Amino acid sequence: MAMPQPHPAPHAERSEAAHALARQLPRLTLEARRVALSVQTGLHGRRRAGAGETFWQFRPFNQGESAHRIDWRRSSRDDNLYLREREWEAAHTIWLWFDQSPSMFFQSPWALDEKSNHAVILGLALADLLVRGGERVGHWQSGRTSQQRGIIDQFALMLLEGDTQASELPAERRLNRLHEIVLLTDGLSPLADWTQTIESLSQTGARGHLVLVRDPAEIALPYEGQYRLHATESTQALEIGDAAAFRSRYQQRISDHCAGLRTLCARHHWSFHDHHTDKPLAPLLLALAGHLLQRPAIQSQG
Repeated sequence: MAMPQPHPAPHAERSEAAHALARQLPRLTLEARRVALSVQTGLHGRRRAGAGETFWQFRPFNQGESAHRIDWRRSSRDDNLYLREREWEAAHTIWLWFDQSPSMFFQSPWALDEKSNHAVILGLALADLLVRGGERVGHWQSGRTSQQRGIIDQFALMLLEGDTQASELPAERRLNRLHEIVLLTDGLSPLADWTQTIESLSQTGARGHLVLVRDPAEIALPYEGQYRLHATESTQALEIGDAAAFRSRYQQRISDHCAGLRTLCARHHWSFHDHHTDKPLAPLLLALAGHLLQRPAIQSQG
């Protein structure tokens, strides 16, 4: 008799995951709107004195942005349209990175949804609330940013257009010191890899926020009987024998890993959030959006 498997079969095709995401995006975008609306009344807009008067730079006009912001004098010099950005608009962008690696597509019987779906709903809802609060939000994988109210749909398209070779860790690009990044992940990569990634993203002084999205079965290992654990991103498998006998060692390793991530974030002045997929998203979204929107406005220097 084949042993039941607490994890999905190894080497799940990324193309299948992409098709699954495409099928679920309409539901996920609706849920993101619902969750964002449910917490919007609990937020207060970030206090700032207007949109700033100091000229920062010209940037290309993007489809869907308001035409009244076009600087026609600058645009008349060539065939492109340009917007005139003021100081605080250019100074601060909040980037979102979505972990779309195979381990994120796991769902146990104790969870409300897949980890990936929770991350997508949370990220889309957060983007919506941030834009409503006057922030510019960026999609880390694509490098694109937006301030438009239709950002949920824009980000959904960016997710579909994303790299088919999803990485377990965000690309280590230079992060502007006035920007922030929110990482939505299950955090299962080795602590040494996370240390290198977060140190690289923090080297300019930029702030970050690590949001763990974890299935309750990955924390408690609540299985009984004989089990084989399969890696989702390699061919490795581990015969653990009786799950109950293995449980305490497993829980200690998971607890130590989580504590290591928490300490790493504290060392670099990042916030740390641990969400379990058997819990609703609204409380975490309220806390995270409130934290990002309530801080004093960031101004550029120099």
